[in-house]
Amino acid sequence: MSQYRYLAGALAAVSVTAISSAVAAQEARPFSIAPGALADALPVFGAQSGLQIVYTPETVAGAQTAGLHGPYEPLAGLTRLLAGSGLSWTQTRPGVFVLRRMQSAASEDPTTQVEDVIVTGTLLKGSGELASPVLVLDRDALDRRGRGTVAEVLTDLPQNYQGSGTPGALLAGADGSGSNGVVATGINLRGLGTDATLVLVNGRRLAGTGFMAEFADVSALPSAAVERVDVLLDGASALYGADAVAGVVNIIMRRAFDGQESRFRVSAAEGGAETVQASHLAGTSWSSGSALLSYEYQHQNPLNARDRAYTATGDLRPFGGSDWRGIFSAPGNIVDFDPGIGSYVASFAIRPNATGAARTPADSAAGQANLQAPSFGVDLSPELERHSVYGRVRQSIGDRLDLTADVRFSRRTYGFDNVAAATILEVTDANPFFVSPNGQTEHTIAYSFLGDLGLTRQSGSSRSVGVTAGASYDFGKGWSLEGYLSYADERGEAAITDRVNTARLDEALGNTPDDPATAYSAARDGYFNPFGAGAANGSAVLDFIGAGYSSELDRSRAMSANLLLEGPLTTLPGGDLKIAVGAQWRNEAFETRSTSFLSSLTPIVTETPQRDRTIAAAFAEARLPLFGPDNARPGLRRLELSVAGRIEDYDDFGTTSNPKLGLVWSPVADLTFRGSWGTSFRAPALPQLFDESAVGATLVPRADGSRLLAIYLYGGNPDLKPETAETWTAGFDYRRANGLQLSASYFNTRFENRIAQPTNENLSGVLTDPSLAPFVHLIDPANAADLALVQSYISTPGFVFGNLFPPSTYGAVLDGRWVNAASVALSGLDLAAAYPVTLGEATVTFDATASWLFDYRTQTTPAAPTLDVLDQVGRPTRLRSRAGASTRWREYSADLHWIHVSDYADAAGRRIESWDTADLSLGWSPVGGGWDGLTVALTVQNLFDRDPPFYDNPTGYGFDPGQANLLGRVAAFQLTRRW
Repeated sequence: MSQYRYLAGALAAVSVTAISSAVAAQEARPFSIAPGALADALPVFGAQSGLQIVYTPETVAGAQTAGLHGPYEPLAGLTRLLAGSGLSWTQTRPGVFVLRRMQSAASEDPTTQVEDVIVTGTLLKGSGELASPVLVLDRDALDRRGRGTVAEVLTDLPQNYQGSGTPGALLAGADGSGSNGVVATGINLRGLGTDATLVLVNGRRLAGTGFMAEFADVSALPSAAVERVDVLLDGASALYGADAVAGVVNIIMRRAFDGQESRFRVSAAEGGAETVQASHLAGTSWSSGSALLSYEYQHQNPLNARDRAYTATGDLRPFGGSDWRGIFSAPGNIVDFDPGIGSYVASFAIRPNATGAARTPADSAAGQANLQAPSFGVDLSPELERHSVYGRVRQSIGDRLDLTADVRFSRRTYGFDNVAAATILEVTDANPFFVSPNGQTEHTIAYSFLGDLGLTRQSGSSRSVGVTAGASYDFGKGWSLEGYLSYADERGEAAITDRVNTARLDEALGNTPDDPATAYSAARDGYFNPFGAGAANGSAVLDFIGAGYSSELDRSRAMSANLLLEGPLTTLPGGDLKIAVGAQWRNEAFETRSTSFLSSLTPIVTETPQRDRTIAAAFAEARLPLFGPDNARPGLRRLELSVAGRIEDYDDFGTTSNPKLGLVWSPVADLTFRGSWGTSFRAPALPQLFDESAVGATLVPRADGSRLLAIYLYGGNPDLKPETAETWTAGFDYRRANGLQLSASYFNTRFENRIAQPTNENLSGVLTDPSLAPFVHLIDPANAADLALVQSYISTPGFVFGNLFPPSTYGAVLDGRWVNAASVALSGLDLAAAYPVTLGEATVTFDATASWLFDYRTQTTPAAPTLDVLDQVGRPTRLRSRAGASTRWREYSADLHWIHVSDYADAAGRRIESWDTADLSLGWSPVGGGWDGLTVALTVQNLFDRDPPFYDNPTGYGFDPGQANLLGRVAAFQLTRRW
């Protein structure tokens, strides 16, 4: 201890320093500190944490600690180490923390009391090391990643797959789920789906978002109010209930704060996506409680497909790919239906003359085609504006009762340019602009309204509300009772405007008589001329046909009441046998209303009545310390068994029960082995059960690149059963006193009865993927029964295309309804390492994390073959990693990391190269001279401006948004000031 003591006047104080005081807050660090005298434990904590802890010998005299084992961010670890000691900490400057004794409520010198620390992966307090792997990102780690929001940090984790549930995947057409209607951001651990990762805030559930309400939107939270994020990389339905299949993300908001903190951040990429963020946090504490309030604002500009060469035109031949442009263009093409390939082919390309329209038969080119990218000019990153608020208050009543309440609110508006309207037109000589290159009296034209109406516009909003009120009571002797009530509500609105109303289009083409119910008259206001390139039509006719729109309003709600009793049941030779028992009541509800004005003379409103379900649950967990400090022996320094189980009763489909077992074994001080096994489940989302069946139409690519017109069926399935999963993990943590840390975690998940829309998840391969054959009915135009089937579908009220396409032009019926169809089995290894090196006054910490998948096997249906789809487009890659170094020297800091995504292949087996980028972060936190509390940070993502690897994408975008993004280099400047 002598090396940590110093004198300050007549006062003896202790300064515990490890590696360097400058490395104050890092990502989660493993701790191994034995129970005993706090005076002996603090130097060890300093060595393992990198914090400088200042205290007097009198302050810690006689204080005891229960020890600290497992991964914690340093400040959370310090709080846990001090639990029950009567001490609290105060930060005096970056990296320096002073310990003081907590005062009684009657004291004139109020001091913040220490609250219980939220631990993810267990119901028990003071559980030490967990049997399941948990990744912890504290406030400093979140800041050093250089991202503007917590959502961006989480989607960039090596264990996460970005191919669904993100704005980038949605706008680039890669999100096969089709439910992310409000550009939300979900977490997709292991690529098992955003609905298979449970997201919590302070351990409480959020309401679902999107058209299916099946995943939580992490982008709705004010990132500046986040204290840390825990990522449990294991199934955990035994602890948390439904959805915890791939893992759990628990976002811990700040629980107490003294003073004020302001943040301002600007960032930009080449061509757009400029983002401005501003936030302010204010808090105060008193002897028996605390309160804080945080507000955050964000505005982001869009990024257009034309801002990147490989997404601009749809013609990817200059990059070694294919020409994905189609015949729906402006000017259009006169087309014929080819029954041999089941799709339209161009017979004449319309070539307008100097007047802006084709006037004579010579204004067409036989055997040629005008080509245009279906998604030409769309936005690939949205414009958005967000306001988020978070508040929390805590009040102690006496020494035993604590009352808490928190509220969060977020409203995000968004908009982006979407694909231009395009369709097949039937035009006859009743239209005064009709011109035939071969003397016919009618023609079919493949036409894009890009030149007439421009791009369609999708816009909307998302409102998220959450309120929690709770109480905890300390019975003494380690026993406590906690209860809380929570309410969460998510409301999303989405609308697409500037669409073509096909009923009005028929009138404007002269195919149907003038409707006296409208103010439009083709004879007076002009017919629609489909033989031009956009300048051939006046505003009256364009306003009339372009008044089409569709909109959707969704509301999701979740309410719960929870009770948890926890404490030591008895004492075993290895320590206290702790148990936790609890009960939960939960109600979930969803309702939706859609409006369509696309193929009818008046808007069609469809309302799905509110559907709800009630869930009652009982759960328990026990931790049995078989060997511990009191009975340790060689090779058995510590051995603990954990057992957990949960029973949930759903009023709509029955009861499910899920157990979990865990084992922690430490043979020597530096080494710990752990393992876990359990089962998990996911209940069908309410829309997946109850959505009305509907019919649409789509174009899907054939093997030769041509496109087939198909009927598409979608809707709910009341016969769905829960998804079930079996997971197990095994790993070790190795830590040396010199700061070396090594960790490895093997994981294995078997996911069955997966609820999916197999055709929607691979729509571009629906005709070529043999495993999807059960969901495809090919149409024979010579078969009367097939034609009658098609006619029954296209005659359905609300069918967008009406009778625009004759039954004989449809080549297939695709069944995209929800089914319990698939199974997924995967295994892999998570790796982590860190090692600090002291260089004079500076410390450089080298670290690396990686997620290495061994296999990813899927079976689309029970009758389909099992396929290993690892390293294929639309699935995770074998290896994702992040490695680099961070350093702090005096008031300066720097962080440089290399991010790697391994190579993989497209559906044709062509290699897609690996993607390697670098992120740089520089910081300055001056001390003294009036600069205290200021932090200036400059971060650069993708430092060397690496383009994403080329992928010959059928969407016409030459990259894969599931593994890369098109932003390129993003520079950001951030100011943080604590007042």
